[in-house]
Amino acid sequence: MKRRSFLQKSAAASAAFTIVPSFVLGCNNHVAPSDTLYIGAIGVGGRGGGVVNELTQYGKVKFVALCDVDDNRGAASYKMHPKAKTYRDFRKLYDNHINDIDAIMVGTPDHTHATISIPFMRENKHAYVEKPLTHNIYEARLMAQVAKEQGIVTQMGNQGASSDGIRTAQEWINAGVIGTVSRVDCWTNRPVWPQGFKHITEGQPIPKNLDWDLWLGPASYRPYNENYLPFKWRGFWDFGTGAMGDMGCHIMETPFKALELGFPYEAEASCTTIWSGDFVEADYPEACPPSSIVRLKFKSPTQGDVGLNWYDGGIMPDLPSELGEGETPGKDGGGSIFYGSDGIMITDTYSGNPRLLPSERMKDMAAVPQTIKRVTTGHAGEWVEACINGGSTSSPFSYGGPLTEAVLMGNLAIKAYQKKEFKPGKKSGDWDPYNYPGRRTIKWDGDNMRVTNYEEANAWVKREYRKGWEI
Repeated sequence: MKRRSFLQKSAAASAAFTIVPSFVLGCNNHVAPSDTLYIGAIGVGGRGGGVVNELTQYGKVKFVALCDVDDNRGAASYKMHPKAKTYRDFRKLYDNHINDIDAIMVGTPDHTHATISIPFMRENKHAYVEKPLTHNIYEARLMAQVAKEQGIVTQMGNQGASSDGIRTAQEWINAGVIGTVSRVDCWTNRPVWPQGFKHITEGQPIPKNLDWDLWLGPASYRPYNENYLPFKWRGFWDFGTGAMGDMGCHIMETPFKALELGFPYEAEASCTTIWSGDFVEADYPEACPPSSIVRLKFKSPTQGDVGLNWYDGGIMPDLPSELGEGETPGKDGGGSIFYGSDGIMITDTYSGNPRLLPSERMKDMAAVPQTIKRVTTGHAGEWVEACINGGSTSSPFSYGGPLTEAVLMGNLAIKAYQKKEFKPGKKSGDWDPYNYPGRRTIKWDGDNMRVTNYEEANAWVKREYRKGWEI
């Protein structure tokens, strides 16, 4: 089936009737929904393979079909589930198994999350999608909308959202342990892949194990090159969302939830300058920068004005003077520092585990009551249980969508900084030491999903889709 026909068929079917889950009809020997969740998984190598393993270890699931455009990357998952049907093209999984599955897991690169997930979601299939939820803000808004309309169970794959640590941090904030928070500094050691590439024009032979056209999906066609795969795609705007997109949904999760943040109303960035030759600034707008600083501003219903500052690529925020000798902030290459009117709190990258500065204050923390229910099943298991028995998840698309939007707002500011504007009389490509890139403040109208003060940035809110891949 052609991509466009596939999407039209999916949308029409969703509008015309409600899909009755296959276990209700007794199709394919399904047992009662309280026993097993039947899953179709797309993107089962790399991180997607990790999720397949997590779901397998938790149990209560059966993988009906597995799909990956790279036979080699998907091999471990295929071996783990030898009875599952295997495909390269997710549309064939849809055609052959839409009535055999209850849910999907999507672990593909960022740029294909929405185009793969939405057709299945419109058929009332529960969805687990890796972070960041989408490649652009429009898709994040659409994913949340479709999930709400269909009433399905969803979970974004930012595992820290189900941790005890983030709940402890939230309880400390709610108890006023550090007072009113006005500033949070977040940082990561990413990228750990190459970023700042010159545009790649040279093509190479496509490996036999890879369907390159399917991997590109909605992105414009270009020749295959080994500098894109695997994992290095994160450094190209057409495919990935850079260091902030990769780690923002982990590290910003704790402040976003604990401070009840929503859409940022402003974003500003500055980035590493890339040089080629002697004193000649290279113009590589298709690649994410090697490092960046992003400043986001929020209105919190509990804290008031909150500034969130993001640092990546080896750039670090100021270290609090309250750090003791030999003490280091964060864990796993990043973290967050909360500055409150009555103290400072540091949280870790993935777990959100909090600690106070100075460290002597920690002896009093046992007195803070536990008021938020803990997740005992793990992130993937929580989703399985909610799909089977009903209930909520820690990062449903109604929450993961806005979190992803906040992260991707930072990328709008980065792209604005990368956008070169030359003085009159200067040719594009001429170096001008007094004409730095954008460094403009992006003002965001979250309700209407628009940049209000820089029209060009609105083109980045939604991507251009390759013909046949529109959503």
